[in-house]
Amino acid sequence: MQEQLTPDFGEYELIDSGSFEKLERFGDYVTRRPEPQAIWRPTLSEEAWRQMADASFRRDGRSDERGEWRLGPKMPDRWTVRYAYGAMRLRMRLALTSFKHVGIFPEQAANWNFIYDNCIGLAAAGEAPRVLNLFAYTGGATLAARAAGAETTHVDSVRQVVTWARENMELSGLDGVRWIVEDALKFVRREVRRGSRYRGIVLDPPAYGRGANGEKWILEDNIGEMLACCAELLEPEGAFLVLNLYSMGLSSTLARTAVRQAFGPPREEQWGELCFTDRGQKQLPLGTYYRFSR
Repeated sequence: MQEQLTPDFGEYELIDSGSFEKLERFGDYVTRRPEPQAIWRPTLSEEAWRQMADASFRRDGRSDERGEWRLGPKMPDRWTVRYAYGAMRLRMRLALTSFKHVGIFPEQAANWNFIYDNCIGLAAAGEAPRVLNLFAYTGGATLAARAAGAETTHVDSVRQVVTWARENMELSGLDGVRWIVEDALKFVRREVRRGSRYRGIVLDPPAYGRGANGEKWILEDNIGEMLACCAELLEPEGAFLVLNLYSMGLSSTLARTAVRQAFGPPREEQWGELCFTDRGQKQLPLGTYYRFSR
């Protein structure tokens, strides 16, 4: 089923968007940062944006990705937000990075709910499901699985990011996550050789990236092998998969076709865009997803 998803995230709000920027509230603080998909005009005035923003990101003229934040007098270096769903209570630390990120992708909360629900259902069968989170960043999906009682493996190639995810685990009152600092493709190749199996796999690959030892990741070149390896790792029944794609131009239909070729037709599937709607009722797409259960 094709569907657009918008999570109910009480401590996050997309206030306005336009002119390739977005104005967002994370907890008590408002940030202004680039957004390549906001091709329309903002609803609020430039003066309103300036007055509301506690921190504004400005790109470095030599880079499309890097830049620096200009901070208002009340803006801290670090702060936390909370997310609740069912019995899940997550707390995550945010910070302003030189790549314009703040530590979470709030639209992914829609997938955190899906992961949590599936893990609760699998655990009800009598054993803790094993879940693998690849390109796992600061661990929102990891925490959702662990909060539902899953034996969770978190894989990311950046040690500082894994440390950040561990901090989020502790802030959320959780423990027991297996942390792996390694290139994701190298890890799944080894898991295939070991004959490992998982009940859930979460894939959140970037368009481009580098592994812990300089391994090069290019989405279009490597996603086929990644999906083929994951198809060998996922249990044939009583299992789920989540795939996110952030690269502009890659559709959820493309993701669905690639996954179905690698894994075969699932029992239930869902695909589409992850979105938020701002106060001016402009709907901003923030990535595509495909997920299934079988």
